[in-house]
Amino acid sequence: MKPIQLYSLNTPNGQKVGIALEEMGIPYEPHTINIMEGDQFKEEFVKINPNSKIPAIVDPEGPGGNHNVFESGAILLYLAEKSGKFLPKDPVLRSETLQWLFFQMGGVGPMFGQFGHFFKYAGEKCDHPYPLNRYTTEVKRLLSVIDKRLEGRNFLVAEEYTIADMAIFPWVLCLEEHYKATEHLELANFKNIIRWKKYLLSREKTKIGLGVCGIS
Repeated sequence: MKPIQLYSLNTPNGQKVGIALEEMGIPYEPHTINIMEGDQFKEEFVKINPNSKIPAIVDPEGPGGNHNVFESGAILLYLAEKSGKFLPKDPVLRSETLQWLFFQMGGVGPMFGQFGHFFKYAGEKCDHPYPLNRYTTEVKRLLSVIDKRLEGRNFLVAEEYTIADMAIFPWVLCLEEHYKATEHLELANFKNIIRWKKYLLSREKTKIGLGVCGIS
């Protein structure tokens, strides 16, 4: 198998794909796209992802030869179907997995990202309390949804690790490790998430995937 070319950075969206490639055992070659330096706007990357966002992949053995895939959720689905792993075959469980994947894409990612912007980065640019209050409330609501789903479960779908877990986990981790919002969001209250996160961090391939395309 020719290695997939991964163009990414170890942000939550990038980490999803690093985790998937490691856990699925798919050969790949990582290329760091430093978004702080504007690498995402370079012509060679825009040819792969016209939206100039990480991550993106090129599969040299895709349909029709070289096949570009952008959008992290689409990449997870593509890799799961290519490898036959981490996406249940049972139609009900497959549907549930995709629902939670889209929950991350449409809710968790955008809302957590906006929270992080106003909590960590806006600073002196925005001293009005409304946006931070708005996104704090929504992030806590979404965390409650995830925590309730994990009650009595080890994973989001059935009893198996899926691309839904891979998609949501890095964003939850980001709240604590990057945004430093543990106390602000009262993360200790989400006991099921804490248990789930601890288990996923114990998986060696998942830990490796978190660091793919880091900046030294």
